[in-house]
Amino acid sequence: MAQKVTIEPVTRIEGHAKITLDLDDAGKVSDAKFHVVEFRGFEKFVEGRHFSEMPTITSRICGICPVSHHLAAAKAGDALIGAEPPRPATLLRRLMHKGQIIQSHALAFFHLSSPDLLIGWDADPARRNILGLVAEQPDVARRGIALRQFGQEIIQAVGGRKIHPDVCVPGGMSRALDPKQRDRLRTGIDEALEHADFGLGLIKTYFEQHAAEVDTFASFPSKYLSLVDSEGRFEVYDGLLRIVDENGTPLEAFWDTDDYLGLIGEVTEDWSYLKFPFYRPDGYPEGSYRVGPLARLNVAEDVPTPRAGAEWESWRRLASGRPVSASMYYHWARLIEVIFSLERAAELLDDPDILSTDLITTTDQVLDQGVGVIEAPRGTLIHHYWANPDGSVAKANLIVATGHNNYAMNQAILAVARQYVDGTNLQEGMLNRVEAAIRCYDPCLSCSTHAIGQMPMVVQLRGPDGTLLSTATRGVSRG
Repeated sequence: MAQKVTIEPVTRIEGHAKITLDLDDAGKVSDAKFHVVEFRGFEKFVEGRHFSEMPTITSRICGICPVSHHLAAAKAGDALIGAEPPRPATLLRRLMHKGQIIQSHALAFFHLSSPDLLIGWDADPARRNILGLVAEQPDVARRGIALRQFGQEIIQAVGGRKIHPDVCVPGGMSRALDPKQRDRLRTGIDEALEHADFGLGLIKTYFEQHAAEVDTFASFPSKYLSLVDSEGRFEVYDGLLRIVDENGTPLEAFWDTDDYLGLIGEVTEDWSYLKFPFYRPDGYPEGSYRVGPLARLNVAEDVPTPRAGAEWESWRRLASGRPVSASMYYHWARLIEVIFSLERAAELLDDPDILSTDLITTTDQVLDQGVGVIEAPRGTLIHHYWANPDGSVAKANLIVATGHNNYAMNQAILAVARQYVDGTNLQEGMLNRVEAAIRCYDPCLSCSTHAIGQMPMVVQLRGPDGTLLSTATRGVSRG
């Protein structure tokens, strides 16, 4: 008899979600869905606030990704006042962004995903976690913690604190970098690179020893979207949008970020709060694509730092120059991006302008709308604000990195469930592999969810003994 398997909660991700697997009469997986079950209403409740508050307000969307929202909101604010920040301010923003990528990727790989690879898919869940890693492979855990700490120290040095910095303002930055902090950070780059190289070595060793598993794990063709610079090179702070097909052929080579709505559409499904973006010319779901580290390395024509560039060239040879499609390669790509970020951070810290106090451009105009786009650790992040003449936000649109990957995550769990799950003999390790397909994408669900119209709600009134007295619903399917 057909039945449903529910995995709830999905563990070792940021936020709340569940997975449902539909089994046919033979116990085989017929369908799978990734349900994002938490609601975030930032798009609505920022309406009426002054646009200059957006960098501070939107950074509170998440404690893991505050820098990403802080920067995207500030860039949208730059556009609203028609001001290009002074070069020193842009250097500081870029430096803080590198710290965000380092700390977030270190968390994703060492803390959230490496227990599966290093302790084992089928290990007892009580030890298949960061605490188990500390007990069994303390050097791995120590290096992961140290690498993440270094990224947070960059954020703190530039932003004043590790979480929810408030230094970015429309037109620039509100504080300069202390020379002592610059010197301290510069001396830490080499050790951080050693930790990143160590992590990359772990990934390469695992992938060599488990090549067949890795190459088939949630592997499927897709389109890929990311920013690139004007020459098509890897870029995470500023640039143009590029989307390529499953063969790596550009569908859109250099698309102006201000016109992102001409490139990207969104639809909703009734089983998730998270919307489904797609490439407009191909429609939904044929136009679905992937973003994030895997996509960025597939889309870029070059990675312009020595060590990360060499690693990228080696990585691209894995698929003979075509896009790498297996989801587990997100982990490898993350560590290449950490190396890139550390190399770029060293260049930024060596730039004399990084200590300048020429940090803000001011104007007296407020335009009707502004768009800010960056590459957050998890992928392309878009903030778009429409403003009233008094500067209050009339409307906001946020397309968050995890949202872009929504359809892909559903494809990933379906592929893995069909490969590993036997409904006639369910094992915890089978279901852990399904969860791990989601962890490849390192979703940040607090960032990603917003709804059109009213939030679905169920209110239950119970008596002192727990008896259900009445139920009121709004916008909820009871089927």
